[in-house]
This record gives sequence, C-alpha cells and structure tokens, in this order.
Amino acid sequence: MSSPKQSLSLPGYLQENETSQEFKDLIVSLPTEKGWMAKHLHQYQGFWHTTRQLTGVLACQKHFQAQDGDIFLVTNPKSGSTWLKAVMFSLVNRVSFPDTKQHPLLTNNPHALMPFLEMEYVGKENLDFTSFTFPRLFSTHLPLLSLPRSVEDSDCKLVYLCRNPKDTFVSLWHFTNKLRPIDWGSTSLEETFDKFCRGVCLYGPFWDHVLGYWKESLERPQRVFFLKYEEMKNEPRMQLRRLSEFLGCPFTLEEENSGVLDEILELCSFENLSNLEVNKIGRLHSGQEHQAFFRRGEVGDSMNYLTAEMVEKIDMITEQKLHCHGLKF
Repeated sequence: MSSPKQSLSLPGYLQENETSQEFKDLIVSLPTEKGWMAKHLHQYQGFWHTTRQLTGVLACQKHFQAQDGDIFLVTNPKSGSTWLKAVMFSLVNRVSFPDTKQHPLLTNNPHALMPFLEMEYVGKENLDFTSFTFPRLFSTHLPLLSLPRSVEDSDCKLVYLCRNPKDTFVSLWHFTNKLRPIDWGSTSLEETFDKFCRGVCLYGPFWDHVLGYWKESLERPQRVFFLKYEEMKNEPRMQLRRLSEFLGCPFTLEEENSGVLDEILELCSFENLSNLEVNKIGRLHSGQEHQAFFRRGEVGDSMNYLTAEMVEKIDMITEQKLHCHGLKF
C-alpha cells in the first residue's frame, strides 16, 4: 500500500483510500501482479482489478439495488464506452432533449451523464439513485459473474459493447500510459502485451469477459444486446435502430423521416464530442482529464503498433477462446 504522503500527491484515480481490516485480509489472499497504471492488480472472481477499483466492486456488489427497467452499458475498458454512453443517453432521452443545439452532451462529458457503477461506490456505501429519471442509466466494466445480485434478480437490460482485441489492447496501452504520473515513466508495448495476452489487465481476461456476455446474449436475447464496435462504426443507422428496439424506444416513422437518427449520430460522433470545449478542458471527479477518453476512435489502428508476431499471437488466442462459441472479429 502507498504511504499517506505518497498517496496525497497522486491523482484521485490512483489514490488508495483507507480500508477495513477485512478488505486488507482479502487483498493479501488474492493473486496480485504489477499494474499497468496503478501499482497493483488483484484477481477477484477470476478478473483483475486495481486496489481502489476493487473497493468499489465489493461495495457495489453488497449495496447496489437494481430496479426493473434499469439499463446498463457494459464494456471492457477502451471498447467505445464514451461514445456509446453518449448514444444511449441521447437515444433514451430524446423526448426530453429534442434540440441537439441545447443538449446536455454539449456541456457535460458522457461519463457525467451515465454513472460508472462500481467506481461510484469507491469510498462510499450508501448511495441514493432513486432521484434518477426512469429508465435509470448506468455503465459498468464488471464481468457477468461479478454483477450485483440485484441486477440478476431484476428485469434489467444489458447492452454489451465489445471491440476487436487488438484495437482494445492498443487503446488501453495508450490510455493507461497517459494517466500514469510523469515520474513513473511509460510502460512498454511489449510488457503490457504479454500481460494482456495472459489476461492481466483491467477487468481482464478480455476474452473471458466477452465470452460471458456473448453466451448470455444467446441464451437471453431479450435481456442482453451484444454489439460490436466495428458494426456500430460501419452501420451506425442500422445498429442505432436495433438498439432502440431492444431498449423499448423504437424510432417512429415520423422520427425516421425527420432525421432524428442522423441528429443523434452527428451529436455523438467522435469528431463532435472530441471538439467540444467540455471534453477538452474538464476532468472527472476522480481526476482523469476528459480529453484522455478521446484518442482516435478508429477501426484497425492497432496495425500501426503491433508486430506480425503480436497479431498472430492475439489472433490465435481469440480463435482458441471464442471461435468455437461462434464469435469472431
């Protein structure tokens, strides 16, 4: 654990809050490895978390009370979460905010409009979400088996967005290096690639995370909507239409004809969001700069970084883990 003096000099997202003896006992019992950004990653319920993050996971599992009608956006880190948060918020609230020239997204980062469930619980236990308008929107990176029990027991809808593992890895490598304190230096592509392939990354293993929700979407398609980042980029209007139908708020013919779909997609486009003043200068309450969540938003950018051997290795793991279940990228 960091000393209090060291901790205070770190940004909020790297600070480790005072914890109970019960939590400390749990930590020492868990497999632990060096983190990409934070000092440590701990394996809990088969997946890897930072120390700070794990406090939120445990509190969320214990205290969060889901309600019928809740909507969750679920992703692996760096799979397009910021973009789809904006899309889902605009989609579900389009009646309340029909004018895209005076929209909450113009003055709020998407992460402020759809709370990140487990991180809301860091350092807290009793959170009140009852004031949220219906349907309540939440985001999470939690794997399926780690979701709070109340989510399983309620009539909730889960939208799972996944991305090609090669692009996910490169985006995560850039993101974590951007958030590391300067005097810590950067982590190398080679070192983090080895960890990613072994599953030692935020909420990893990537493939196990994806597979859990893929299987659930096949068994319970009315509950889990499985969407690929690449599909959303290639066919945005079609996927937005499918998403609206899954969430129970399909577009009317009048909305289709008046261009509402295109207005939402334009408002939430990478070009528009990344150039808004709020996303250039603001910070999350935990300290991450808003601009850290906008890099390139492209498909295939990993090919500018990965060697042929790296591509072959990650493709081989993907084939071994996912292809037999009918999932390909």
